[in-house]
Amino acid sequence: MKKILFLLALLCAFSATAAPKADYIFYFIGDGMGMGPAMAAQFYNKNVRGDDTPLPMFQAPYGGWLQTYSASDDVTDSAAAGTALATGHKTRNGMLGMDADSTAVDAVSTTLQRMGYGIGIVTSVAADDATPGAFVSHVPSRKQYYDICRQMAATNYEFIAGAYLRGAYTDGKPNDIFDILEQNSVQVVRGAGQLAGITSRKVLLLDESKSAAYTIDSVAGKLSLPEMTQACIEHLEKYSPRKFFAMIEGGNIDHALHGNDAGAAVKETISFNKAIAIAMEFYRRHPDNTLIVITADHDTGGMVYQRQGNAMQYIDCQKVSKEVFSEFCKSRHLSRERFEWEDMKKYLEDNLGLYSVVKLSKKQKEAIRKAFKETFEDRKGEEQQTLYASFHPFAVKVFEIFDQACGFGFTTTHHTANPVPLFVMGCGADDFHGVLNNNELAGKIIKAAKGR
Repeated sequence: MKKILFLLALLCAFSATAAPKADYIFYFIGDGMGMGPAMAAQFYNKNVRGDDTPLPMFQAPYGGWLQTYSASDDVTDSAAAGTALATGHKTRNGMLGMDADSTAVDAVSTTLQRMGYGIGIVTSVAADDATPGAFVSHVPSRKQYYDICRQMAATNYEFIAGAYLRGAYTDGKPNDIFDILEQNSVQVVRGAGQLAGITSRKVLLLDESKSAAYTIDSVAGKLSLPEMTQACIEHLEKYSPRKFFAMIEGGNIDHALHGNDAGAAVKETISFNKAIAIAMEFYRRHPDNTLIVITADHDTGGMVYQRQGNAMQYIDCQKVSKEVFSEFCKSRHLSRERFEWEDMKKYLEDNLGLYSVVKLSKKQKEAIRKAFKETFEDRKGEEQQTLYASFHPFAVKVFEIFDQACGFGFTTTHHTANPVPLFVMGCGADDFHGVLNNNELAGKIIKAAKGR
């Protein structure tokens, strides 16, 4: 009897310590993606595309909310929020990979790398932007792009991808960053066409040009977030098949929300979910040891959706982002060629559906015409300055009215203190629920990797 009891006790002890480990970990961060754009994308999928299936992130069985305040402010910036998500430490706005006392702290990716995990870092914007920077560097200012790139080159991460590198240029001219990358055996490839030529374990995938582009602008040759996600998974499966970690950021969601461009934000959130769907397909092949965590670093814009009949269908009339339209306005404003109201009206019809498909009130039409007169004819008005762009005043008025016509509103062009959603599925997902703080996720990910 004693022998049987001993064996039972031994079996129970083994069962208690043999919890499954998350060998494959996906950490999705929708930059600026509060619940406003998340729900707008969900309704767009249902009302415009006719698909009642929840978006991939809404299919996760566990979830909750994240508080996002930083160590220095109730309203965080992307650097402090990214650092909290990456390292588990609150820090002051503007700082990357350091705690509030300016002490360097390890990112979850660094800890997992020591545990034998292959590492991938992917973003749809600059690879040395705040969120990816929190996983690869320790700097007191997020604007130290050159230093971020130098530290990125030394991480020995297997795969890093983004639209471009700010830190590779000083005063608009190339510096030695690409030489440093080569010295660290990092192979730089540009565009999807060069993926087949990868021969190194360490890769930096960049776009063919030195800028990011919105999904809604349909720029030929631009890498999409789903394409980069697929490339990351395939590379990590090749060079670290037993276990890997991938942080994947939908960076352009935030850029669109700063510009109060609802249509672009919805399309970026849809693209973000396409990337999540790729990870979920991987999960279906490895259901026992894959963890997928999906969240945001903060809310941007305070975006709200108030349904007005079938107004959301107007999003598909939008062919250009607010940034592209603004640049068009600036070029016309500076051109010596005469640009008449009828020319602009035709552009608005072709690229935003205004005066054709999109229903406008008499007051809204008059407001657009008045704004054209003031800006193009009377040469009045000031540009709108946001974090990433400066918008022509006519573009600001047009998109304000277009957003209203689609049923959207914004409270600011900045970040807010609103909590952000959290969606989790897979191995260890039951530990992620309720109202959490953003600096709690890194520790829970490490816990899932250890199986306890």
